[in-house]
Amino acid sequence: MSNQTSVDEFILLGLSDDTTVQVFLFLIFLSIYLITLVGNMLIMVVIRTDPQLHTPMYFFLSNLSFLDICYSSVTVPKMLESLLVTKKTISLSGCIAQIFFFIFMVGTEIFLLSAMAYDRYAAICNPLRYSMVISHRVCVQMVVGAWVSGFLDSLVNTLFLIDLQFCGPNYINHFSCELPLLLQMSCTSTFANEMVILTFSMTLGFAALLLIVASYVHIIGTILKISSSEGRQKAFSTCASHLTVVLLFCGTAFIRYMRPASGYSDTLDKLVSIQYSIVTPMLNPIIYSLKNKEVKTAVQKLFRK
Repeated sequence: MSNQTSVDEFILLGLSDDTTVQVFLFLIFLSIYLITLVGNMLIMVVIRTDPQLHTPMYFFLSNLSFLDICYSSVTVPKMLESLLVTKKTISLSGCIAQIFFFIFMVGTEIFLLSAMAYDRYAAICNPLRYSMVISHRVCVQMVVGAWVSGFLDSLVNTLFLIDLQFCGPNYINHFSCELPLLLQMSCTSTFANEMVILTFSMTLGFAALLLIVASYVHIIGTILKISSSEGRQKAFSTCASHLTVVLLFCGTAFIRYMRPASGYSDTLDKLVSIQYSIVTPMLNPIIYSLKNKEVKTAVQKLFRK
C-alpha cells in the first residue's frame, strides 16, 4: 500500500462520450428533473390546500412526494453537470456523500411504501376500525420511523465505507456513485461492507418488503370476498396506484442490488439505475394523479382558483 497512489477523486464516464448525444441526454434528463420537481410539488400543494385530502393516505402521499424530490436531487444535478463539462470528476468525499444520501433516500422510500401498504390494508381489511388503527399520531410515527430507518441504514454503510482505500483505476463507468461499483474499485478488503449489506441492509429491506407482500395478500383476499364487481373495482382502485409504484421502484432496485458483482452488465445497470433513481420519482405523481379521482378533482379546483 505504501508504494501505491491513493485515489482522491473519480471520473464518471456517464452514459456517452459523444458530445451531440450528451447535449441530447442533458435536455431529456433536465426535462425529467423539472417534471419531477413540478409534479411532486403540485401534489404536496394540492394535499395541503384541499381539506378533503387531509387523510392518512394523502399524508403518506405528501411525504412520498417530498421524498421523491430529495431522492431525485441526489443524482440528477451532478449527472446534468457531467453532461456539460469536459472534466467529469467527483471527489472521494463527494462520492461517499452521494452514496450516503442515495442509500438514505432509497431506504426511507422502501419503508414509506411499506407504511402506505399497511395503511391500505387497514382501510380495506378493517374499515370500521381504520380511524382508530391509523390515527394521525400513528401516521407521524410511521413516517418518522421510515426516515430514521433509512438514515441508520445509510449511516452504517457509510461508516464502513470510509475505511476503504482506493488505489486506481479511478474511472467509474456510471453516471453517479453507487455502493456496488465503489466496492469493486477498492484495493482493500470489502468483506465487512458486504456483511453489513447482507446482515443489516438486506434484513431491513426484506422486512419492509415482507410487510408490503403480507398487506397485499390480505388486501387481495378481502377484495375477492366482495360480492359486487363495483365494490371490488372500487376497493382495488384505492391501492392500484401504490401497487404500481411499489413494482416500479422495488422491482428495479432489487434487480440492481441483488445480483452478484460478477454478473454486472454496464449498459443494463445504467438503464436499471435510470429507472429507479430518475424515472420513478417523475412517474409517482403522474401515476397517483391519473389513477386517483380525488387528486384529479383537487388539482382542477386548484387551477380554477
